[in-house]
Amino acid sequence: MAAKYPVPSSEKILAMSCTNVGVGPGGTTAMLARVSIVDYRGQIIIDTYVSPTMQVSDYRTATTGIEASHLLSPDTPAFSQVQQLVADLIKGKVLVGHSLWNDLSVLGIPHPAVATRDVALYQPFRNALRSPNQVIGLQTLMWHLMCRRCQDGQLHPVENARAALDLYRTVSSEWEEAISFGNWPSCLPPSTFSRCYL
Repeated sequence: MAAKYPVPSSEKILAMSCTNVGVGPGGTTAMLARVSIVDYRGQIIIDTYVSPTMQVSDYRTATTGIEASHLLSPDTPAFSQVQQLVADLIKGKVLVGHSLWNDLSVLGIPHPAVATRDVALYQPFRNALRSPNQVIGLQTLMWHLMCRRCQDGQLHPVENARAALDLYRTVSSEWEEAISFGNWPSCLPPSTFSRCYL
């Protein structure tokens, strides 16, 4: 039986993670503050703070490590500039991450669903942790599946992107083989985020 989708080469694979701050009443609405993308070997392609488009009501410093000085520096690029750069970088690439729908949503960039490898949605990972119907945090996945700690203390998007990439690489052969024959081995992202996928 011929493969339905070709297996991507390592040059076609990028991993991404974003860190958000809070805007609006109580800081409950997420706004992009930092984005990191690494290649298949974990080398940093981009790691940048993003100038806010609205007034920040909660920097979430305890978990993000982000302070006003990071975002309000004259050297911090504008959201539109970062958005275009990320869109150009991920175009035609397979995107690896954890809960990618959140990252794509704050970036305002849709990506083809067939070109995403979301470790939060990969069914064999969920089954291994006996949680087939729920999203499992990256920290839990890393600890239970790789015996490795991540996200100790503050969130770091480069570390998170590399962690998601490491999880993907442990099962990439099986994952890509399933996709190549048209068997999608992942759950669907939340339907409220369907706009994030092409």
